[in-house]
Amino acid sequence: MFIQGDLQAVFDALYSIGAIDPVLNADWEQINKEMHSQPQLVRHLCLTINSCGGDKNLLVKTLLNMDQRNLEFIAVEVAREFSEFQDRKELH
Repeated sequence: MFIQGDLQAVFDALYSIGAIDPVLNADWEQINKEMHSQPQLVRHLCLTINSCGGDKNLLVKTLLNMDQRNLEFIAVEVAREFSEFQDRKELH
């Protein structure tokens, strides 16, 4: 499951609520292990974000209702997808 639509809008919403800096200082290896052990949760989070349709206000409202661990999962997923997009873009 991937985040659909405008990844920048999701990043901007995460940034606006202060969710990016804590993730930058977190242990990404540990977050990845937790994400891999809970694929159903990651899928649910992606579906929840996708249901916002890129609407920044709705994204912010939705993110504010999540706990810190879910915000970390979303931030890492956004980073992963940005990275994969850059890799594909550079190959062409």
